[in-house]
Amino acid sequence: MEKLSRKQFDVLEALIGADETLSQRKLEEKTGHSLSTINRVIKELSDAGYVKDGDVTKEGKEAMEPYRVKRAIFIAAGFGSRLVPVTLNTPKPLVRVNGQRIIDGLLDACLGVGIDEIYLVRGYLAEQFDLLKYKYPMIKFLENPSYNEANNISSAMCARFLMSNSYVFEADLLISNPAIIKKYHYTSDFLGIRKEWSDDWCLTVKDNVIVEEKVGGQGDNNYQMVGISYWNDEDGHKLAEHIEKVFNMPGGKERYWEQVPLVEFKKEYKVEIMECKESDIIEIDTYRELKAIDKTYDV
Repeated sequence: MEKLSRKQFDVLEALIGADETLSQRKLEEKTGHSLSTINRVIKELSDAGYVKDGDVTKEGKEAMEPYRVKRAIFIAAGFGSRLVPVTLNTPKPLVRVNGQRIIDGLLDACLGVGIDEIYLVRGYLAEQFDLLKYKYPMIKFLENPSYNEANNISSAMCARFLMSNSYVFEADLLISNPAIIKKYHYTSDFLGIRKEWSDDWCLTVKDNVIVEEKVGGQGDNNYQMVGISYWNDEDGHKLAEHIEKVFNMPGGKERYWEQVPLVEFKKEYKVEIMECKESDIIEIDTYRELKAIDKTYDV
């Protein structure tokens, strides 16, 4: 089966995800491609037998299968020190915000697009994550024995052989728009929020590809990093080797895992930006921010 072009992928993804038959004008709005491009691509897909009468055929769905997310990995081993005192007795992903655990929104978003092979790397207060099994019996736990003496690259070490066709989530992100979690990805990408200025971890982007990761950034090509990424089959296999190499380097245990593809071995990867909005998802960094979102903590 031939690889789909990016435009063919975009049109098929829009058609598969629609609740109704989409006109070419609607496809133009959803994909951002011109009407003439949509017309040409629809003809290509029809000739290939992937689209018929505005609907994706069985063959079209099979053509999308190499781009489907197979699994999700949640990095959830850390202490969450900036959310003390709440995290003294509860791991940060299990903290309730407006009645719901932080991690539940991400898990529900995954299940909503058919991702039900789910792994969670745990460490701090590990046994408390067993409670997730009542609602999410499909979760498989990976134990991180080094969580208190190494950075999150130690969690990536535990899951490094699972990263092909996989999402990797920081487990403490509060999601409000589940639609940012996609069933299909054309290539490896990192979620980011376009910001003219930020003092947080940032990604510099050129032609939609990440060229630099750094703390603080500004300009039209600056994105604030969100801790959600997707890794295709090829990149996932490379990550298994590269994560281990960096982990075993002098000072490697102090690295963040995403620095492996974005800094240490960035010439080996071509990671795109997947843009989202500030209203779609947030990381609650401090107890003050938690109180601002959920007034029950403001006591």
